[in-house]
Amino acid sequence: MKKINLAVAGLLAVSATHLFAQTAAPEAPAAAAAPAPDWTITGNMALSSEYRTRGISQTDKKPALSGGFDVVHSSGFYIGNWNSNIDSDYYSGANLELDFWTGFRGTLGDTGVGYDIGAFYYYYPGSARNNAPGIDNKEIYVGTSYGPVSARVYIPIGDFFSAQRNFGGKSASGSFYVDVSGSYDLSSMGAPGFGVIGHIGYQDLRGAAKLTDTSGKLQSNYVDWKLGMTYTFANGYVVGLTYIDTDIDIVNAGGSPHRIISGATGVLSLSKTF
Repeated sequence: MKKINLAVAGLLAVSATHLFAQTAAPEAPAAAAAPAPDWTITGNMALSSEYRTRGISQTDKKPALSGGFDVVHSSGFYIGNWNSNIDSDYYSGANLELDFWTGFRGTLGDTGVGYDIGAFYYYYPGSARNNAPGIDNKEIYVGTSYGPVSARVYIPIGDFFSAQRNFGGKSASGSFYVDVSGSYDLSSMGAPGFGVIGHIGYQDLRGAAKLTDTSGKLQSNYVDWKLGMTYTFANGYVVGLTYIDTDIDIVNAGGSPHRIISGATGVLSLSKTF
């Protein structure tokens, strides 16, 4: 998403000929390229068969409509927002998730190694209805990238997804999430428009944030992963099919207590950035 201003100098081409010992007049300077804007704004919309984050369904395995925007400065500073419908039973009556983030990204000299530092805020309007404590989450993250591969570590600030406020017990402080992701364009392999994506994540859970699996045991960590393919149409629409799974079995204790929401699934999506 980052766009960098380029100062492009005009070039003056001069041609000479020895015919009759005459010199041709110099050509007119080439027009300088218009500088890229310091600020860029992009929006996005997506329709998915299910919304999963960190391997767990946020819509009780039902479809999701999502969208947001990103504002990026040429210096590397950025802010953004993303929103999606969610399962209200899972979030104490909230049926919408609002995500906000800000950060700074760049590259370490000519090494090709990128860095990314920022903060994330998850908000669930309506989760505090009927005298419920409410749910939100604040995290900071540090990331790096090289070529098609990137990695981030997310560290909560305070009560992780309001677990202690809602369920009591010990503080969830110290929980963290590690995300390693990659993508690759298959055009160079003779498949224009096609791409592959992959991800593996590790969630460490402390105190009240621990999850109860289907056997009734408290789990302090789990792993999630996904592998998928995308196809980008000429008009910019992207269709994706992704396999997602985890090594933990948990159920939605709200609307469908017998439905495992962390098991293997395929997610079909259609998205557009504009």
